[in-house]
This record gives sequence, C-alpha cells and structure tokens, in this order.
Amino acid sequence: MNQQRSAFGSRIGVLLATVGCAVGLGNIWRFPYMLGTNGGAAFLLVYLGCILLLGWPVMITEFFIGRHTQRNAAGAFKKLAPGTAWPGIGYNGVLAAFLILGFYYVISGWTLDYAFNSVTTSYAGKTVADFQDEFVAFSSSIFRPILWTFVFIGLTHVIVTSGVKNGIERASKILMPVLFLILIALCVRSLTLEGAKGGIDFLFRPDFSKINSTVVLNAMGQAFFSLSVGMGCLITYSSYFNSKTNLQRTALEVTILDTVVALLGGIMIFPAVFHFNIAPTSGPELVFITLPNVFAQLPLGNLWALVFYILLAVAALTSTISLHEVATAYIHEEHHVTRKRATLYVSLATGVLCVFSSLSFGIMKGATLFGLTFFDLLDYVTAKIMLPFGGMLICIFVGYRIDRKILKTELTNRGTLAFYFFNGYHFFIKYIAPVAIGLIFLNELGLMKWIMSWGQ
Repeated sequence: MNQQRSAFGSRIGVLLATVGCAVGLGNIWRFPYMLGTNGGAAFLLVYLGCILLLGWPVMITEFFIGRHTQRNAAGAFKKLAPGTAWPGIGYNGVLAAFLILGFYYVISGWTLDYAFNSVTTSYAGKTVADFQDEFVAFSSSIFRPILWTFVFIGLTHVIVTSGVKNGIERASKILMPVLFLILIALCVRSLTLEGAKGGIDFLFRPDFSKINSTVVLNAMGQAFFSLSVGMGCLITYSSYFNSKTNLQRTALEVTILDTVVALLGGIMIFPAVFHFNIAPTSGPELVFITLPNVFAQLPLGNLWALVFYILLAVAALTSTISLHEVATAYIHEEHHVTRKRATLYVSLATGVLCVFSSLSFGIMKGATLFGLTFFDLLDYVTAKIMLPFGGMLICIFVGYRIDRKILKTELTNRGTLAFYFFNGYHFFIKYIAPVAIGLIFLNELGLMKWIMSWGQ
C-alpha cells in the first residue's frame, strides 16, 4: 500500500503545504489578541524563544513519525508500536482534528459572510455598538451562519477530494502566496496611518517588567498551538514527504514563516488599533466587532474590509484542509475505503457537528454541559486537553520508545545530512519538552493558578 501512496511532488509544494498546515486563524486572530493581553513586546520575546526551543523540536519529532512510517496519524503509531496502547496517541490526534473542524468551520464561515457584506453593505457611519448588534444578530441566527459554514465545508471537500498532489499541494501553491500578498498590503496600509508608531512600539519595544510566570506560560501555549502540533496534521503531511526532504530545514522554514505571518498580523492590527485609540486588549471580538469599526473610519473602508476577510478566509481554508486530511487519511487507509468516500464521510459528519456549534450561539445557547455551550465544549476539550496531552505523549513516545539510532538515521536522511545538535535535541524531547507541555496543559486547564496559590 505504501508504494502506491500519494506524495507531494516538489520541495516548494512540501514547504507551502506544511506552512499552510501551521498557519491559520490563530496567527492572525489569536496571536495579536494574546500579545495585546500579555504586555506586547515582552510577550513577543518570550514567544520567539518558545517557538525556537519548544515548537521547532516538537515539529521535527512529528515529521520523524510521519515520514518514517509513511502512514496516517493513527496508523503511524500502530506501525511503530504494534500491540501496545501507544496508538492511542494517533487516535487522539485524529479525533482532535475531527472535533476541531466541528467548530472551526463555523468561524471560517463567518469570514465568508463578512467578506460578502463588505461588498453588499456600507460600513460608513456605523458605531462599535452597531457592529456589536450586527454580530450578535448574525451569529445567533439559524440559517445564515450555517449556510456559510456549509459553503466552507464544500470548498475544503473539493480540495481534499482531489488528492495530495492535485488537491492539497496545488491549492497551497495558490493560497499561501495570496495570503502573504494580502497580509503585506494590509500591513503597508496600517503603517501609513497617523500614530502607527505607537502600535509598532507596543509590538517591538519590550517592557521587561511585564514578564511573569503567566506571560511565559501563555507564550508557551501560543507557540505550541500556532504550529499545529499535537493534532496529527504534521504527522499526516510529513507522511507525504519523500526520502530526500530535509526534515530539519523544513521544520525550521515552516517555523520561521509561521512566525512571520503572526508578526505581520500584529503589524497589520496594532498601528490601526492605536490610530483609533482602541485598547490592544480588545480580545477575540477584535476581528468581527472592533476591526469593522476601524474599516468604517478609513477611506475605501469596505475595500479594505473585503481584503481583510478574504485574508482570514484563506488562512482558515489552509487549516481546514489539513484538519480534514488528518481524518480523511485515517479512514481511507485504516478502513480501506476510497479517498472520495472517506472525504465525504468526514465532510458530512463534521457538518452535523457544525450545525450544533452554530446553533449554540442562538437557540441552543442555553443547552450547556459543565457550563459550556456545544461550541465552547469542543473548543475546550480539544485546545485545553487533547492537543497538549497528545503533544506531551508524542515527545515521551519518541524520547523513550524510539531507538536513538533509528531517530538520527531518519532525521539525517540516512547520514547524508548533518545534525550537529542531535544530542541536545534528543535530551530536550525526552526530558524538557514533556515537562514544558505538561505546564501548558495545567495552565490551559486553569490549574497552575490554583497550584501556585496553594503553594503560598
């Protein structure tokens, strides 16, 4: 089966597809929000350190698992540790990707609606309260959000159905350059605003007094989630790498480009935020309430709004493609059904989840479990439990279960590439990364504050 398995056709295809896997709404939406609520440049410095020391090594580790086995996220662990409980890590990743699609598609659909509205309605003269009311009315309605959600599911379905080379790789070669061009255009526009310097200073001039344990833990968490580790995407994509792909270099390039997108997101947002005297700690509603108010006050505001929401839609699409592929590859390979049928199963099943996620903003808002709506429950279970738990177990598995010689052979392409820091990398994956990710796990669950207060 592996001899006939699909693969990426070019090095640029490998890079752009994998960058698309890592880049998503989290870079453009969550990163500026996290930076704004954690002290600006001080958070950025810690974040960059975490990306280098935590994100890159864990990414290389997932690349090893995928290419070495040439299997999907679940099948990879079944091949590496047959007859043990370790394949549960892979099943965790597949399930996490599936559940994330169950709410991520909903937000992705919102970006299409806002892009459409940028063409059909005027932003001029509206206030923040107007945009707040419009967002609540839209998100809580029954049919419109679900319609756009299914449009997004359809776009993703068509690309994934077309296969690895003709679908995912071809789409990535178009979507990623478009994403960078739009980001740069919006950054240039933002930097031309009066008072832009305040936003740039907030982003790049650190106040070291802002750094505390909370900032460090939040930066570690953002670095971990920004690179899409722990959810099976990187394992699945790297299983399509050929034997000549330089895993070390690819991981570094993906890490750098993912960080560049996040930084461009900050450059795009913060000068505009400071220009209009908006608090940089506005929170996640920044994208759908605060920024429309910014566009309303700009010349050609509807045009810039259209460009921005197209950017968000592109970023979201690269993520939904990779998440969908995780579940599709699992069903296709482990249950021996055609790729088209596997893709259809995933699209239909996630569509059902999305209906409940969307309705949880409206008629199902009062239906909660542990105080969480259906949408919030999927978000909480995946982001705060499944992803850090999966990432921690991946490091433990490779650090303690995989023979060092096998690991080094794969990461050096059978000795043809140098890996000067292999011993340091292996020590980090075996001892440091599991502890660091464990701290993220506790912090995301809100247990670190309880532990620290109990210690006092």
